[in-house]
Amino acid sequence: MAADNAYLLDNRQREAGRRFEAFAELFDPWTLGHLERPGPLTGLRCWEVGAGGPSLPAALAARVGPTGQVLVTDLDTTWLTGLPDGGPDSAPVRVLRHDVVREEPPGGDFDLVHARLVLVHLPERAQVLRTLAAAVRPGGRLVIEDADPALQPLACPDERGPAQELANRIRRGFRALLAERGADLAFGRTLPALLRAAGLREVAAEAYFPVTSPACRELEAATVRQLREQLIAAGLATPAEIEQHLANLREEPGGDPDREPEQELDVTTAPLITCWGRRPLR
Repeated sequence: MAADNAYLLDNRQREAGRRFEAFAELFDPWTLGHLERPGPLTGLRCWEVGAGGPSLPAALAARVGPTGQVLVTDLDTTWLTGLPDGGPDSAPVRVLRHDVVREEPPGGDFDLVHARLVLVHLPERAQVLRTLAAAVRPGGRLVIEDADPALQPLACPDERGPAQELANRIRRGFRALLAERGADLAFGRTLPALLRAAGLREVAAEAYFPVTSPACRELEAATVRQLREQLIAAGLATPAEIEQHLANLREEPGGDPDREPEQELDVTTAPLITCWGRRPLR
């Protein structure tokens, strides 16, 4: 990640751990399916950029096996604990505090470089993407996954009542805060052109758009709790509105025990665009 003051969602806050758990449940199966799409990862040298939490690095270590290598970097490595230190079935995971904007890549000639939900937050995103592409060995792959909130900006696409209207109003506030910090709310759709401009070939992309799930609600609740004071200070939501939204997100316990199933809040995330390309052999 870039410097902390450029990142809206501070990873040092308690809610960051809940957000990482929700990201893992929502996105890890999708991400791993794309990382393994060309074939097994056994023996590969991988760089996981801006990992945040431990779930994806641990899964990579298991897949590359003892003959592979996994380097995991982030500006804040607080949550990168409990990772494998090697063994008969997994690679050792090396964790390094690293600023992807201001520092040179920690090595090069990686078989696989991957970043998820990192570049969208960086004003220097195009420069960083070129840096990541240059760290891929000839024949290796770069996989970038980033959000495109402008493509589908609503928290509740089925806006059928006051609870959904409130959720969408608070999501608009979140988007406004992101934009103020330099996030590109239409970044995901630009990835194919950026990967080709960085010299990669065989470029393709797909989008993942979960419509509703418990993990979607947990991610929404953790994000709103983390940004509560900023939303209030900016006049984007009142304390009462935030408390009502959090209550609407809760199932059992803490919500309305008389609430009918059809009243459950269906919350989605911004579409995640997964884009990949290969560095030519020559």
